[in-house]
Amino acid sequence: MTEQQQLSSPLHSQESRELSSVAIRFAGDSGDGMQLTGTRFTTESARVGNDLATRPDFPAEIRAPAGTLAGVSAFQIHFGSEEIFTAGDELDVLVAMNPAALKANLGDLKQNGMLICNTDSFTERNLERIGYETNPLDDEALKTKYTVVPVAITTLTMEALKESSLPKSSLEKCKNFFALGVVCHLYSRPIAATKEWIGRKFKGKAEVAKANEEALLAGVAFAEASEYFPSVYEVRKASLAPGRYRNLTGNQGIAFGLLAAAEKSGLHLMYAGYPITPASDILHEVARYKALGAMTFQAEDEIAACGAALGASYGGQLGVTASSGPGILLKQETIGLAVMAELPLVIIDVQRAGPSTGMPTKTEQADLIEVLYGRNGESPVVALAISSPADAFWTAFEACRIALEYMTPVFLLSDGHIGNGSEPFLIPDVETLSAIRPPFIREKPEGESFFPYLRDEKTLRRSWAIPGTPGLEHRIGGIEKQDIVGNISYDPDNHQRMTDLRAERIRRIAMSFPETKVEGAQKGDLLVLSWGSTYGAVAGAVKESLSEGLSVGHVHLRYLNPFPNDLEGIFSRFTKVLVPELNMGQLALLLRARYLRDMASFSKVKGQPFGISELKRRFREEIQGIH
Repeated sequence: MTEQQQLSSPLHSQESRELSSVAIRFAGDSGDGMQLTGTRFTTESARVGNDLATRPDFPAEIRAPAGTLAGVSAFQIHFGSEEIFTAGDELDVLVAMNPAALKANLGDLKQNGMLICNTDSFTERNLERIGYETNPLDDEALKTKYTVVPVAITTLTMEALKESSLPKSSLEKCKNFFALGVVCHLYSRPIAATKEWIGRKFKGKAEVAKANEEALLAGVAFAEASEYFPSVYEVRKASLAPGRYRNLTGNQGIAFGLLAAAEKSGLHLMYAGYPITPASDILHEVARYKALGAMTFQAEDEIAACGAALGASYGGQLGVTASSGPGILLKQETIGLAVMAELPLVIIDVQRAGPSTGMPTKTEQADLIEVLYGRNGESPVVALAISSPADAFWTAFEACRIALEYMTPVFLLSDGHIGNGSEPFLIPDVETLSAIRPPFIREKPEGESFFPYLRDEKTLRRSWAIPGTPGLEHRIGGIEKQDIVGNISYDPDNHQRMTDLRAERIRRIAMSFPETKVEGAQKGDLLVLSWGSTYGAVAGAVKESLSEGLSVGHVHLRYLNPFPNDLEGIFSRFTKVLVPELNMGQLALLLRARYLRDMASFSKVKGQPFGISELKRRFREEIQGIH
């Protein structure tokens, strides 16, 4: 039976099978719409109540040659009825729209996994372009190892749209919706919301909207009729906490956290940025909320963006800027000014693989030492790290709280994996969020002079006087200031004192941190210390290792400077400490220096996150080394 005959044949009986979780990757050329396809499948999965995690993978080139490995774009989603920690180590399903997508991603497909390929793209020219001497779909070894489903996606899409008046080039672009329809039927995903979305997306382009909807329905019909799919699968709703959820990317979470902090502090948000991968979406998201008082400024360069944000803070508002590693370097001189002037400033670093331009669409955690020590002089700042897309909201809110209440620059560390990835987010009630109380001084103390560097005895923070307030005239700037008074000072003893005060002020912020939580074993052989986007993989690996009888505890650090005050006591309860990170051991280096204790480092710099299986192997090796 040909594929076109299958499409029009009577429906065959499909067995319904239940699965606890599934990992799917859509892959094709950057122009094949794989990000949109994955995003829509994610939305439908979120709507049915699955827990999920996603991992988009973009090509670095703006427009790589079609059909090449450099131009492959992919979107991975792991969804389930159980708790989902990562986008998945191995794939259950790979949808490959061309030979390059197959070659780039086949190694991640598990044994007996399903391989859906668009056979129309497996032409001699496309195969030669990436080094295939023969068509891999004809290889019996491939069919033995995987469940191969050859589908003429382009041909079937064109057949379904043969009555459309759109040009052929436009009709071919609808093939991603055909692929989406196939996978939605296979995994019992509803498509009603996607049909409505198509109508909104292509409002004013009725023919385009109709073509995409018909391609989607044709994909569903093919999957329903095709003998390639004897079964359909159901993944039940996950046991999530009750409430209202939305699917949230890390960059969206940051934007919403900033907006919430502005609301709870009573200030306007001033976000100043310069376009850079993978941070640009934060600027785009904040710009949508001008009605809430948010202000956005796309500056001519990174230096100007940071200066504008610091200017907003000087004027009494919430100043925020963001970039990735290369742009953070350009901002550092202005950040040093914020340290000296003791003004609040939130700096977001959505890290990517470097150095220099590096691999701009791949993830890494290699900016930690840069943000802590990348300025001249003794220049202490606070640094927090986001653990997941949903956590981005809460950590961004906390970064703003610390910056505003303690009058200090705060770095907020994210990365490409978090920024572009997504997961369900339980929307909080704004009324339940804690108020943020900046230390404003509104008028001159009666009978006294105003001194800009007069400090709170407990926290050592100075007061925040809005420029132009009568009686509160004062000097701040980049030249060293006389203690309390704020006049320019070159006195060596004063410089020592002010340097000590700035350092101690940052250390005292740790008094406001919550108790550090230890997951898994509370004492024993191995403590795994993670930070940033390594959280999901480490948490999943620890959970599985505990079920296998290993003595493993897990601490995930949100606060990277200052460190929480209770860390040393936690370390003392474990024989060995392991620090997995997507760099060459930066946090481990800092911990060794701070606590004078050996920290085993597990480094990875491949532009990809850790997998649960590789972490479990390392945990077992470390514990075997103890015994």
